[in-house]
Amino acid sequence: MLTTTIAKRGTKATLVIKGARVFDPAMGIDTTTDVTVEKGMITRIGHAGKSGPQGAQVIDAAGSLLLPGFVDLHTHLRSPGREDEEDMASGTRAAAAGGYVTICAMPNTDPVVDNAAVIASLAEVAESDAVVRVAFIGAISRGQKGDHLSDLWDMADAGAVAFSDDGRPVTDSGTLRSAFQAARMSGLPLSLHCEDPGLAGAGVMNEGEVSACLGLAGIPCASESADVARNLEIALYENARVHIAHISCARSLELISASRKSGALVTCEVTPHHLTLTDASVASLDTSYKMNPPLRGEDDRRALVAALVSGVIDCIATDHAPHAAQEKETPFEEAPFGVIGLETAFPILFTQLVETGEVPLDVIVQAMSSNPAKAFGLPVPAISEGEEANLCLVDTDNEFEIEPAMFQSKSRNTPYAGMKVKGRVQMTLAAGRVAYRNEMTSS
Repeated sequence: MLTTTIAKRGTKATLVIKGARVFDPAMGIDTTTDVTVEKGMITRIGHAGKSGPQGAQVIDAAGSLLLPGFVDLHTHLRSPGREDEEDMASGTRAAAAGGYVTICAMPNTDPVVDNAAVIASLAEVAESDAVVRVAFIGAISRGQKGDHLSDLWDMADAGAVAFSDDGRPVTDSGTLRSAFQAARMSGLPLSLHCEDPGLAGAGVMNEGEVSACLGLAGIPCASESADVARNLEIALYENARVHIAHISCARSLELISASRKSGALVTCEVTPHHLTLTDASVASLDTSYKMNPPLRGEDDRRALVAALVSGVIDCIATDHAPHAAQEKETPFEEAPFGVIGLETAFPILFTQLVETGEVPLDVIVQAMSSNPAKAFGLPVPAISEGEEANLCLVDTDNEFEIEPAMFQSKSRNTPYAGMKVKGRVQMTLAAGRVAYRNEMTSS
């Protein structure tokens, strides 16, 4: 039983979005026209007249881009346990401000999401506080300790959409095999952080020239690719679905491509920061550039971009990982891994990849919307008459500066602070309700 939850407060929107470029590559739509929404449903794509239905709010969207809302497969909401860093309300507001209509919450909370009762409790919080849909990922092992499986069947019945031990790879191959068998029976994928702890050691950044110059312990690409290879082999043997989280290395891409040709049921995701940044940024020792997997070299970054364009990479996910300011304001070696990304994902990708011609807009949109929804069996946002309104209106013309102080998120740990970008989200409709609206949007 798939469960996604959203706050039930607020009325369903009735409005007309006039004169936007309506772009939904999965639906084969690219045209400048009006979109009418009545009581949360898309009722017309086409000229709506001067005012549209009675009582409709009219949004002058000339020059803007109307997209299907985004879906994130990898969000850390920190609830329960670390609500000082993020909670259901702030995390979903941040998602809406970034154009997201559905997010998947990772299970590394306190307590860990490793049983049906925790999922049920979080679903109640989401119904009260969330402004976009929230789906929950259950832990593969109890307490994410990697030794005993959680009750995956009960969590599936409670609405889990996938299983993951997130930043703690399941190192015991027998346990992982059992997890694949259980997940296959429930029809859900395992979302795996691929890392060989013995190879990663005490590394804090990519192993390479930059780490050598800085004198910092490095994490080699082999740490990721070796675990990718093992995980794919077991998944293929068990004919089970596997999702490779936040891929960062060219070699991993080769393994995924080969495994697909052998019949593996594999999807994968890449983050905006791995697509646009490299380990050269770590030379500043700014802890906003510390994440796991770490930023790699330029060759790996280019390989990721090429794989996104070719379709080897299906999905873009943020790995939104909030941290308190004092946790990041420490020496690089001591700071926690992780950066936030819900509010910056589309502007960064549009500015650094689409505007530069490296990646077509349709590839970015599908990797942020329809593809991730399909990967985890979530509702697919679509601009189509008769569909629920899950939409994102974007201003792609006006440049703005990323200002962490203006974030909806409680945390500020972004590597993009001060960067000038285009692609500001002006409005997000999630489940037929206005979840976010930029106060500068005209009406």
